[in-house]
This record gives sequence, C-alpha cells and structure tokens, in this order.
Amino acid sequence: MAMNREAQVNGSIPSPLHLAEYLVDATERTVLFLDAMRERGNLYREHVAQTAPHVLDFPVELIVDGRTLKRPVNYCLAKIVPPPGLAIDPKRRPFVVVDPRAGHGPGIGGFKADSEIGVVQKAGHPCYFIGFLPEPVPGQTIDDITSAEAIFLEKVASLHPEADGKPCVVGNCQAGWAVMMLAAKRPDLCGPIITAGAPLSYWAGVHGRFPMRYTGGLVGGSWLTALVSDLGSGKFDGGWLVQNFENQNLANTLWTKQYNLYSKIDTEMQRYLDFERWWGAHVNLNGDEIQYIVDELFIGNKLASGQMQTADGGAIDLRNIRSPIVVFCSRSDNITPPQQALHWVLDLYESVDEIRGFGQTIVYTVHDTAGHLGIFVSGSVARKEHAEFASNIDLIDVLPPGLYEAIFEEKTEDTAGADLVTGRWVMRCEPRTLDDIRALGGNDADDELRFATAARVSEINLAFYRAFMQPLVRSMVWPALGEMGRQLHPLRLQYEAASDANPFMAWVKGVADNVRQQRHQASENNPFLQYQEKVSEQIVAGLKAWQDAVETTAERTFLAVYGSPVLQASVGIGANGNRPRKVAKNPLHDALREARVADLRSRIEQGGMRECLVRCMLYVGMGRGGSADERGAAAIRRLRIRDPEVAHMGLREFKRLVREQYFMLLLDEEAAVDAIPALLPRDAERRREALAALREILNAREEVTGEAQRRLERIAQMFAVEDERAMPVQPPAVSIEVAKAS
Repeated sequence: MAMNREAQVNGSIPSPLHLAEYLVDATERTVLFLDAMRERGNLYREHVAQTAPHVLDFPVELIVDGRTLKRPVNYCLAKIVPPPGLAIDPKRRPFVVVDPRAGHGPGIGGFKADSEIGVVQKAGHPCYFIGFLPEPVPGQTIDDITSAEAIFLEKVASLHPEADGKPCVVGNCQAGWAVMMLAAKRPDLCGPIITAGAPLSYWAGVHGRFPMRYTGGLVGGSWLTALVSDLGSGKFDGGWLVQNFENQNLANTLWTKQYNLYSKIDTEMQRYLDFERWWGAHVNLNGDEIQYIVDELFIGNKLASGQMQTADGGAIDLRNIRSPIVVFCSRSDNITPPQQALHWVLDLYESVDEIRGFGQTIVYTVHDTAGHLGIFVSGSVARKEHAEFASNIDLIDVLPPGLYEAIFEEKTEDTAGADLVTGRWVMRCEPRTLDDIRALGGNDADDELRFATAARVSEINLAFYRAFMQPLVRSMVWPALGEMGRQLHPLRLQYEAASDANPFMAWVKGVADNVRQQRHQASENNPFLQYQEKVSEQIVAGLKAWQDAVETTAERTFLAVYGSPVLQASVGIGANGNRPRKVAKNPLHDALREARVADLRSRIEQGGMRECLVRCMLYVGMGRGGSADERGAAAIRRLRIRDPEVAHMGLREFKRLVREQYFMLLLDEEAAVDAIPALLPRDAERRREALAALREILNAREEVTGEAQRRLERIAQMFAVEDERAMPVQPPAVSIEVAKAS
C-alpha cells in the first residue's frame, strides 16, 4: 500500500486526474500546433512573394547582379555586412560561401550566427556570398553559371588587392561540384576550396547503406527528368528535388519533425519556423540545367572520370586544380556519404605520389554523426570544424602537396602550447594514403559495371523519349499549365493549405492566443506523457522498418537488373566494352614534371636562411610522420611579430618556397640535407638565433622526440660548423623570415 501511494505521488500509476490533465494539455498542444502550421504557411507566402528571398541571418550588400552580365544568370554576389563591434581585417584572405541550388532557396550557409559565415567573420575574414533568385534566366546553362562565378571571384579579389592569399571558396552540397568545376577550368582564381557534403563521385557507396545512388537506375534513367521539365513548360520544379531528400528519411518526414514540434510546442515553435522558412522556399531550374546535372553527374558520373566538357569543347579535369582542397563529409550523411565525397581521389590518382606530382593538396575530415544538413546548419559543427578551417586556412594553404586527414582535439589544461591555440580545438593534419580512403568502403568491379549499364540504359531511354514522346508532351503543355502544376505540387500545397489564405484556418489564431494566455501544461511525471513517447517511438520504429525494407528491395532490384550479363551485353557494357573509369594520362604533364624535377635538383644547394629554415622544418617534421599542427603556425606568427627587422615575405611566396623545399627532400633527401651548410650565413650569432627559432617552432606542438629528435640533432650540428671562413656570405636575412608565411 505504501508503495502504491508513493507511485501515485510520483505519477507512475495513471489516475483519472492524470488523464484529465493530459487531455487538456494535448488539446492545447494541438491548437498551438495548428497555429504553428498557420504561421508556417504565412511565412511561406511572404517568402515566395519577395524578389530575392533568402534566409541569411546577416545584412548583405549587393556587389554584382548576374542578370546584368553578358551571359545573364539568376546568380548574384553579395557582401556580408559584419555586425556592429566585429572587426574585419580587409587584408585578410576573403571567404566566398556558395550555397547549393538543389531545390531550396539560398542562405543556409548563414542561417544563424553560429554558421559558416558567422565563424568566418569571427575569425576576422571578409566574407561574401553567392546566392540565386527563385526563377532562372531563360536559356541559362551550367556553363553560364560557372562563367558568372568566375566573374564574381575576380571581383572579390579586386576588392582585396592587399590580401595575402586568393579567396577561400566554400561550396555546400551541390555547390561543391560547381566550385570544383570552376577551379578546374580556372585554376588561377581560387585559394583553398572547402567542399561540405558535396557529391563528386556519384556511383560510389557501400551495399546496405544510403541507396539514393540507385534512384536513377530504378526509374530507367533521366527520361523522367526530361518529362517533368516538359510538364513544367521548360522549367524543373525544385520541389521534386526536395521531395527526393525527404524520401530518404521517411520517419523524420512523416512523423519525427512534426512530433518534435507538437511535444515541445511551448519552446520549439520559433526554431521550427525559422528552419521551415528555408525548407519550404523551393526554386526552379531550367530544364536544360537539370538535364545536364542528371546526365553528366548523377547518372553519368562523368566529373570524376574526366569525361565532362565545357561549352567550347574543353575537358574538365579535376587534376588541373592548384588550390588546396578540403573535403568535409560525414558517415551519417544519407545524401552524400563519404564515398561520394572522396572517391574521386581514387578515380584520379594511382598513389599519393601522383597527387604530389600534380602539386595538389587534399585535406579531408569525416564526421561521425552529422547528417547532411548538419554539415552546414549545425551550430556545433560550425563552432568546431568550420571555425577551425576558417582560423587555420593559411596553414592549409601552405601544406606540402599530398593527402591529409584533419584531426580535431579538444584543448585542455594539459594541451602543450595551449596559448598558441585559438578556440576550443586543436587542428592537426596527418598524412594519409589512398588505402585510408579505400578503407571507407566502395564499389567493386561488378558494381562499376552495373552503374555503367544503368548510365547506358538512361541514354537509350532518353533518346527514345526525345524522339517519340517529347514533341507530343511539349505541344500539350503551355506556360500557364506548367505554372499551375508547380503551384499544385504537394510540398507547396501543404504550406498554402495551412495559411490564412485558407478560410477554414480563420479560427486558429484567436483560439491559440487564448490558449497561450491560459496554458495548462501536464506535469513532467504524468504517465500519459510517457505513453505518448512510447507510441511515438513505436511509430518511428515502424516507419524505419518500412524504409529499410523498401531500400533493401530497391538495392537488390538494382543489383539484379543491372548486374544481368544479358542486359550488359545488349547495351554494349562488359569486360571488354566498359567505358574507362580512370582519367587518361597526359604526356605533356609528364614532360613538364621531368623538367621541373631537373630544375629542382639543380637548385638544391641554392638559397639562404629562409630556404634553410623551411627545409630544416620539413626535414624534422618528416620524422614526425609529416603531420602539421596549428600551434607551429601560431609560433611562426609570434616570431614574426617579435622581430621588427623581418623581411617582408608574402604567403604566396612562402607557399612556393615550402613546396620547392619539400619536393627537394622528396627527390633526394640526403643531398638536400647535406646541402644545408651551404645555405647558412657566415655569422655565428645569426646561426644561433636561427637554430633557437627553429627549436621554438618545432617544440610549439610538443617536445621533439624519437626520430624527429635525431633529425633535429643532426641539423643542430650543421648549424654549429666551426670553420666559418668556409661558409658562403649570404645577404642579410633574419631567421624569422619564415614567419611572414602565416
């Protein structure tokens, strides 16, 4: 009896009072939920009525309107105006954030204060934004958009002539592949490139997870894209792309998102409305634009294999990119899994040495839990990964060519050199090999044949549609009918139906206001609230089980149909007829590389103190495995500030210096090290200062030990050469000259 009374007090045993309390609370929450839907519909109507709708949480200043260009597009370049009291250094490298045009409107990169744009400004960098209007310019193409973005970057660079580095370009989701295409066509424009959740290798993935890559094959290819564009009178409704995203997580789409609002209606409403303002802002694309994207990228997967061409017939080869490339992806991203974000590296290169041979620096990091939107929406991700990229972008820019993984460790009281770290995290770039990317999983040869078969079937079906159906469909659809179809899209209709435009919603606002004035929330220990949570969990589990079954069936169907030897042979795909998956080698590149190698070998013994210190830092760093740490870069910056006589050396010059010295060590490490005495000055005092500076930089991260310590001792002996008369006289140089690098 005593236990029963205690249970009733704590709410674990339901009573009529508990039920009454719960029913009142649930009824009020229902009214408030309907009011949230009404507000959502009204915000949608206000948003789509704007000429240039966006969800940026920052004021902007229009710099270039793409509609005024020689080849007009619906894109524009805007400057992000910093909030009052935030100091922006115009001499620092500018950042340009490019939002994805994947069905939603622009602004997700600056959706809130803790965002990509927010952390860039907090780091003191000027920031720009490339967005777009809801309606495309008639006739604009992907090539036109790429040309416009090139003009935008040229404009940004011209606004910051004293900046010590080219603009860093951030490409979110589908903007990532657009930025990579631009950098391949115009290697001179971009500084470091950050691709966040960006698909670049569309066939890649693993069995049993995230089967969105099978979609094109399961619907018979891109003929359906052409049909939807024709039904839209030449325009493709971005709502269909958004619906594809929603179909990847039915539990969240059909239940979790709404239930989270309903169950937390007193605290969650504003956050929900802010997000829905972006989620419901669907934009349109020209039919030719989306057809190019689907045929060349989603189904054709031609970007990573070097088969894409520009309008003038030139090939788009990602190996032409000369900027460091940062790839940010997540294991929990169901839209762009790590394989799609990273396997282009395996398509392009046979080894890390080949990456170095092309002078490319690739840095990747794989998050464990962030979903697709979380990569560029989550505040915690912005404060960690994006903040570290923004704070250490110069370090990334001067990394020697190769493949690295960015590791983030939380700063603690025990962190060595903690005073050299800005923020809560320490970023370290560790060398990796192609096997580290392969370890993430990927396709085997049979899978490649299946996707090649699906691509060929898509080409055939599209040709049949264009020959026999397209003329009829186009003759039956006029612009007004296409616009009516867009307005009746289910995703748009749900916003309109719940707004004040619907007379049946007229009663909601008044009743909701009364409920807020006399709100009766159920107590937290009400057992019916616990039952409600259990029911919700069961609904989610059921929806997930259904989705798992559908996805398993879809995967098995794709593998069986396109794995059929008969189908493969009938469309010309097979062991001897498969299209090549590797980019062709260019003999000219090999000849240029050999000439460069000969030039570097001839200059191993040339240089002064700057060349000497950079070579020594790289040589000792190789003893640590070749990793780079932000604390070392911070130490260099401090040394620069401390020495008033430091010679001015820009970041670009320092980057060239690092790469040259690094390649010399790779070509002939012993010869490069043995030549160090020839680079030292005659003055013993200057050599001692230089050695002290070198030790300070190397010990900034942690005390030098092991193989690195052995290498440092070897270097120290060279700095202490007794026969000073044998040393060549060098121009005055301070050991800290390297510091200007950062």
